[in-house]
Amino acid sequence: MKLYDFKGAPNPRRVRIFLAEKGISVPTQQVDLMAREQHGDEFRAVNPWCTLPVLELDDGTCIREAMAICRYLEATHPEPPLMGTTAIERATIDGWEHKLEIDGLLAVGEVLRNSVDRFAGRALPGPVGHEQIPAMADRGRRRIAYFMDLLNERLGESEHVAGPDFSAADVTALVAVDFAARVEGGIPDGHPNVKRWRETVGARPSAQA
Repeated sequence: MKLYDFKGAPNPRRVRIFLAEKGISVPTQQVDLMAREQHGDEFRAVNPWCTLPVLELDDGTCIREAMAICRYLEATHPEPPLMGTTAIERATIDGWEHKLEIDGLLAVGEVLRNSVDRFAGRALPGPVGHEQIPAMADRGRRRIAYFMDLLNERLGESEHVAGPDFSAADVTALVAVDFAARVEGGIPDGHPNVKRWRETVGARPSAQA
């Protein structure tokens, strides 16, 4: 296997954390998103969607999108389980993971891609260019505030995002919180549960992936 990666991007980090939690070592190939290597012919042959991460299997099959890769890894390396072992656990983890991807990761992306100069003409990832909409950056900041409030409330009820155990939902939440720091500068005041949880999950070796 080989992972197409970029150290500065949030979605490849989700996969790196997942791999670290599973104890799986995979060689990586860096694709420089800042130099727009994802749009070059060489990488388009791997992923015509022009996005990272991509996991290339030994038979040449390419799995695209972070959570699709994580689901493959969960199926092929079920221990330790990160996506639940019962129907209720799986549904709970899936629900929280998806919610925090939309309200956390995508909200931060909305801010950055609609306000940072280097994303001019590239307000959405992928092969098609889109112009920036400044009002969407403002909306993204409001969405981040909601995300932090939601996460803080949830972590007041539960040790981890989807229950007592660390799961894929925590992976997405961790990456989203750290990604949001690029906009907010850190966890906002008044969110003690998020701060407690971030200290706990941040101490896991996988958090350095």
